[in-house]
Amino acid sequence: MFNRLMFALFSLLCLAANAQAEATRGQPIALLTENFPPYNMAVDGKNFATDANIHGIAADLVREMFNRAGIPYSLTLRFPWERIYKLALEKPGYGVFVMARLPEREKQFKWVGPLGPDDWILLARAGSTIKLESLAQARRYKIGAYKGDAIQMSLSEKGMHPVIALRDQDNASRLKSGEIDLWATGDPAGRYLACQVGITDLKTVLRFNSASLFLALNKSTPDDVVARLQKALDELRSQGFVDEVMGRYL
Repeated sequence: MFNRLMFALFSLLCLAANAQAEATRGQPIALLTENFPPYNMAVDGKNFATDANIHGIAADLVREMFNRAGIPYSLTLRFPWERIYKLALEKPGYGVFVMARLPEREKQFKWVGPLGPDDWILLARAGSTIKLESLAQARRYKIGAYKGDAIQMSLSEKGMHPVIALRDQDNASRLKSGEIDLWATGDPAGRYLACQVGITDLKTVLRFNSASLFLALNKSTPDDVVARLQKALDELRSQGFVDEVMGRYL
């Protein structure tokens, strides 16, 4: 009797999962992103944009990837990162980009990529005398980081207590003014952001990690949808389209 009940329960769970997958299949995937130049950004620099008002390396790649795979989608840029991350994590039919594919996130999403590199660096003012050979040596300095992103999370997990900014480009100005000693950011994203606020004389004092950026899809996304998107991206890369898009912005 117990075995029959367990089998019936297992069958119901499978049916529910299949029903959810079928409901997701064929429906537009709601893609969310943030201002993270040069990978994704609003044309007018605002913290909300849709469709054609969003551009950047990853935005251009994702559009072409979905179009080639024949998968419908909508595209929205909004703020803050923590909100769109939570939506993609919890709501079927949602995805978010660009996201570092970290071990602690691996089983939380389904992944398509990579869309580009994101080395982690510590930047200092041009005249700074700071010299570092390891991340541990940076503990004595005041480090600025962007709230909620992978770099800030990694530093916090190491007990480094970075100074948090709600916008990563604010760290460039804080570094220039001396409010912080170092800026923990991505490369090329950090340098691009600094240039946007007129700051070009920063120097790299440490390159402490290499990461790749991906499209992260809600776990309910059907596997065949993920496979079609990955196949489309692989084709774009082999045909030189990824290098072409990189060249537009870097």
